[in-house]
Amino acid sequence: MPEELPVAVQNNNLFGYIKKPKSHKAVFITALFFLLIIFFLAGWAVGASRSFSNAGVPGQVNPGQVLNTDSLPDYLTKDVNFKLFWKVWDIIREKYIDKDKITNAQLFYGALSGSVAALNDPYSVFLTPADSEEFNEELSGRFEGIGAEIGMKNDRLTVISPLPDSPAAKAGVRALDKIIAIDGKETTGISLDVAVKSIRGERGSTVVLTIAREGENEFKDISIVRDQIKVESVLWEMKNNNIAYIRLTNFNNDTADSFRQKVNEVLTKSPKGIILDLRNNPGGFLDTAIELAGYWVANGQVVVKEEFNDPELNQDYSSHGQGLLKDYPIVVLVNQASASASEILAGALQDYGLAKTVGMQTFGKGSVQELEKLNDGSSIKITVARWLTPQGRYIDQNGIAPDIEVDLTKEDYDNNRDPQLDKALEILNQ
Repeated sequence: MPEELPVAVQNNNLFGYIKKPKSHKAVFITALFFLLIIFFLAGWAVGASRSFSNAGVPGQVNPGQVLNTDSLPDYLTKDVNFKLFWKVWDIIREKYIDKDKITNAQLFYGALSGSVAALNDPYSVFLTPADSEEFNEELSGRFEGIGAEIGMKNDRLTVISPLPDSPAAKAGVRALDKIIAIDGKETTGISLDVAVKSIRGERGSTVVLTIAREGENEFKDISIVRDQIKVESVLWEMKNNNIAYIRLTNFNNDTADSFRQKVNEVLTKSPKGIILDLRNNPGGFLDTAIELAGYWVANGQVVVKEEFNDPELNQDYSSHGQGLLKDYPIVVLVNQASASASEILAGALQDYGLAKTVGMQTFGKGSVQELEKLNDGSSIKITVARWLTPQGRYIDQNGIAPDIEVDLTKEDYDNNRDPQLDKALEILNQ
């Protein structure tokens, strides 16, 4: 099974997956520079095609070429003049007013970032060497920042969830807050990677988020002092009537071990039932989701399906677990901020009838990002596939609908009420 990496742990589009193959693909041959320029041109062609959407040669299928000529064809949607790139490059180097402040490396990496941005996919990102280093730090589950996952919802920068006891949570940031501005700069049209860079920062520094919250008429400025963040991904406690409550905040690289330890502790209590809380969980490692599903889904049963642009590459991921918890009544809590790995786990348990799901329809993040590391320290994270539940339901854009819909309103939140948890307890106490 390929190793799955979380998109990021904070201030990033974590509610998704990054797929890292067992062996690196040969993504470059001899000259990395020229190959990446081709990536740029491919992205440029996507953008150019929008201006000439109906162009083409009737009756002729043209796969498109890179032409080293000054004479452009009419069917520009498919063919690219390679000299245009160098022409733009030369104009910038010769005429830009602050050309001495711009290095060739900045132009080069900017071109690569632009090519990936042309995909209009918020989960596909080019990472410079510096960004890649920060990204790898985040994968460890320890980093400096505000401790909140963000993503795009209806084309608006949105807080997926603040991490428990994080600077963001302590400052009053809530799941599904819309980020209108970062330090006074409006976020309309901002990409996720730019937003991440703007929100992240050193421990002790401050960032101000202007947020819009459902049910409130005015924007609110929230000042947050950045700090070191350590993600505790598995929490548990016993509720009344001997019901075990397990909360998963992420699917990190240490979650499987932590979950195993917590389950052993839970089983010593001989619980009457189990509540698995996946609310505000933005996701993470695929293999972690599959391993955790194995506590309920029997060995050999499909946990999730993966669909590529080439049907021959499609594959299923099956459980290797022994169903240690399958005989315990279980209720899974989900909400609008449950995403990616959370949706995989909830979807599998729902498809096999192993649990009741309670809450609201989940986020709907079911695309797969593959991480390709390049030899200069940079990397590209690109969407390569989509996830489906065992019964073939698409997760992406659709989410997982709960068996029993129960909302948690602003009034509930303000008055420390949790009708979703109350409903789960009611079901298990019947």
